[in-house]
Amino acid sequence: MVNVLTEISINRPIDIVAGYAANPDNAPEWYINIKSVKWKTPKPQQIGSQIDFIAHFLGKKLSYTYEIKEYIPNEKLIMRTSEGPFPMETTYTWHSVNKDTTHMTLRNAGYPSGFSKIVAPFMSNMMRRANNKDLRTIKSILEKE
Repeated sequence: MVNVLTEISINRPIDIVAGYAANPDNAPEWYINIKSVKWKTPKPQQIGSQIDFIAHFLGKKLSYTYEIKEYIPNEKLIMRTSEGPFPMETTYTWHSVNKDTTHMTLRNAGYPSGFSKIVAPFMSNMMRRANNKDLRTIKSILEKE
């Protein structure tokens, strides 16, 4: 299993951080590997919503559909995809450190199959580096406002 947990504190209130991070339309702005998103179901986001993501990772174009499995505004978002060689679950959590600071976690977990299973340890390290960079990017974006 691949299980990568990264975290960061962002000097903005929880409603700003969680509202921005939970909106899939913002993903291409702060995720280095995500190039575009397209809603398969009508907005707004809710449990069961499906969103197509196009990403580039390790030199490959990846296309996958995430489904919202749990969404508690300003607390938690869980999205899951079951397609492809590397089914993945992504979880965001947020909690207030104080009224102006939010602690955010980003967790990617999945069970690779086929060739992906062989390179899973390498992929974990690459994902951790990318996720840390993504969290630094969202921090930079939100702290500029």
